[in-house]
Amino acid sequence: MHEMSLTEGVIRILEDQAATHGFTKVKTVWLEIGELSTVVPESMEFCFDAVARGNPLTEGARLEIIRVPGTAWCMDCSADIKVTSRVDLCPLCDGAKITVTGGEEMRIKELEVE
Repeated sequence: MHEMSLTEGVIRILEDQAATHGFTKVKTVWLEIGELSTVVPESMEFCFDAVARGNPLTEGARLEIIRVPGTAWCMDCSADIKVTSRVDLCPLCDGAKITVTGGEEMRIKELEVE
């Protein structure tokens, strides 16, 4: 489960930001996860609870996941489209030449801190 190492990375980022900006407690983390990423949101929630426990900065913090839809550009019909897979065909022209433009990311969008 690579979500555990991803979650540990998120906690390290929070610790770095706390040191830089002087906050001592994270109350809520809003995390964007793209639909086309290989990250399972439910696994991230489970791992976040486990990794945050015992850490004075993150103990009791809530993780709010924002799901980002997959988007692409079709080279055949020059349209921006929504996709659920990297191998989807264009829903407008059935073209196979699509370039993914969004939905692959995982990033911290916002924090609520004390």
